[in-house]
Amino acid sequence: MTMIRSLLFATTALALSAAARAQPLPDAQRGAILANVDGRAPALAATAKKIWDYAEVGFQETKSSELLQADLKKAGFALTPGVAGMPTAFVASFKNGNGPVIAVLAEFDALPGLAQEATPTRAPIAGKAAGHGCGHNIFGAASITAAMAIKDWMVANKIQGELRVYGTPAEEGGSGKVYMVRAGLFDDVDAVLHWHPGDQNGVAVGKSQANISGKFRFHGLAAHASAAPDKGRSALDGVEVMNVAVNYLREHIPMSTRIHYIVTNGGQAPNVVPDFAESYYYVRNTDPAIVKSVMARVQKAAEGAAIATGTTVEFEATGGVYSMLASNTLAAVMQRNLKSVGGETWTPEELQWATAIQKTLPTQKPLAAVAGIDPIWAGDMGGSTDVSDISWTTPTIGLGTATWVPGTPAHSWQAVAASGMSIGAKGGVVAAKTIALTAADLFTSPQTLAEAKAELVKARGPNFRYEAMLGERKPALDYRKATGGSE
Repeated sequence: MTMIRSLLFATTALALSAAARAQPLPDAQRGAILANVDGRAPALAATAKKIWDYAEVGFQETKSSELLQADLKKAGFALTPGVAGMPTAFVASFKNGNGPVIAVLAEFDALPGLAQEATPTRAPIAGKAAGHGCGHNIFGAASITAAMAIKDWMVANKIQGELRVYGTPAEEGGSGKVYMVRAGLFDDVDAVLHWHPGDQNGVAVGKSQANISGKFRFHGLAAHASAAPDKGRSALDGVEVMNVAVNYLREHIPMSTRIHYIVTNGGQAPNVVPDFAESYYYVRNTDPAIVKSVMARVQKAAEGAAIATGTTVEFEATGGVYSMLASNTLAAVMQRNLKSVGGETWTPEELQWATAIQKTLPTQKPLAAVAGIDPIWAGDMGGSTDVSDISWTTPTIGLGTATWVPGTPAHSWQAVAASGMSIGAKGGVVAAKTIALTAADLFTSPQTLAEAKAELVKARGPNFRYEAMLGERKPALDYRKATGGSE
């Protein structure tokens, strides 16, 4: 433990020295950027609420993407839609002469099965298929708000360089950013800035989980389940035998590996032997090599299940990402700016709402925590993100802000509710201000950008060559759509 602490202190000290050399902007310019974001706060909230209402899942975010693109175009950005084979992906650019290229990421996809009213009690929305349980509605809205403020600052102060916004669809399992990295869209970028909704304010440099996800599709023979069962071969049996085999596999895989699944299609009627069935699996670990190895064993379990049940099986990898390789150099700059911005202040009405929802949470934390700023977080982050693939090719840093009530887990109805509230939008304003100030610092500090690049090259190790976990497959544009077999 002592050695780990020493390494963390040394890493933080090194990063802080870089931040010290990246002199902050003059107070007048910082004040102008902050005022710009404050002036756009109502529009940020309105955009976030519209995307919350749309609640479009991965690769189906047509209205959400069009809304963000329209706002950026109106603000003077040049738009390139449909990049990297994804209709809802886009790149927006503002170029003001030659200079650094700084990118801001914007997400906007929702999660299936989480439709919820913006109330502090459980209230599913009837007939609605998805909800923003990860707050990506605020993510996209705050990111474009930051970009607009940076663009105005560049014009006012004659700053040379290019600012880009990457509209990145299908973060939730579709690995949209992977296809953008694979297409070379980040090759000339000097730094990438991003953020994520959460229940606290802080910059993170810790590891995320690498993962591979995909669908196992079993094919059998349909027959009358009572009159002629011997004539049938159940695809559902294949799925169930595979699940049993994988559950026994869990004892014999490296520590901290996660395997989780759902059955997406188990047949149509109990009295018909199913000729088609499908399961959807994730494998995660912070080490991409372990993920590949374990998923290969899961595939072997599927093949064995097919042999045992007289069926056939095919596997489609629909997602796959690296673990995060965040920049300590950029983290120090972002942390300094986050501290200067500060956390959120809630109104009495918002506190009353938060107190009510707090009672429904399994872990309760002080509500006052939303006003504070955490130290730079270097621990494992638990989840997975396709931002990770960018971080292995371009210096990348991100932060989280308190858009939810403290103690709220991601992918929960409580997160959906807060993401549709003013509480969520206020966290988005903190993120937009921090990103805008950080981008401005980087545009005016080529030395910091050079140090961040050198840090990345060293961290990746010699002879690194990016290869997507997904290989060369095309984007799985239908991964959120139901898969059916024979009727």
